[in-house]
Formats: sequence, structure tokens, C-alpha cells
Amino acid sequence: MERGGCVYIMTNKRQSVLYTGITSDIVARTRDHKNRVHPGSFTDRYNCDRLVYHCFYPHIEEAITAEKAIKGGNRKSKEALINSMNPQWKDLYDELLVQ
Repeated sequence: MERGGCVYIMTNKRQSVLYTGITSDIVARTRDHKNRVHPGSFTDRYNCDRLVYHCFYPHIEEAITAEKAIKGGNRKSKEALINSMNPQWKDLYDELLVQ
């Protein structure tokens, strides 16, 4: 059975850094970022602990393609993507826990 994937964007408190990633378990992966499970990683160094965008894809290949497209874009395109889902740039992690 094939698992889907989720593309997500994390930011820091000042929204000065954006990190794009992919995972099959968005809740666990976001929790890892928040708890700095991987010391020295990009999200740890830049304090990226706020989930501001996520999108699920039923097939992991689709998620990989979407992640590459987002990473290939400039900051302005990433901000537009975030604003389309989350115009206040609030941390979406708690909302994931109640779904």
C-alpha cells in the first residue's frame, strides 16, 4: 500500500526564514521541529518552529514534485502560497491535533 505525503512550510517567530519540507506524518514531523529533535539542522539553527502551510497529496510522488516546485520558487511565491491558506501566518500545528 502506498502512503501519501505532505508538503509543509515552517517559519520562525519573526517570519524571516522559510523552510520547506515533505513528510508522511505531518503531526510527528512538526513536533520534531518544535522540540528540536535534530540539533544543528536548518530548522534548529534558524528557530523554525511554526507551521504556516501544509498540503497533503495522496501519492508521495506528487508531494515530492510539489516540494521541488515550492523550493524552486522565490520567497515571494512561497509567501503567496502561505497567504492563500493562512493569511495571518498563524501556527497551524494545534489545528492538526484536533483533526
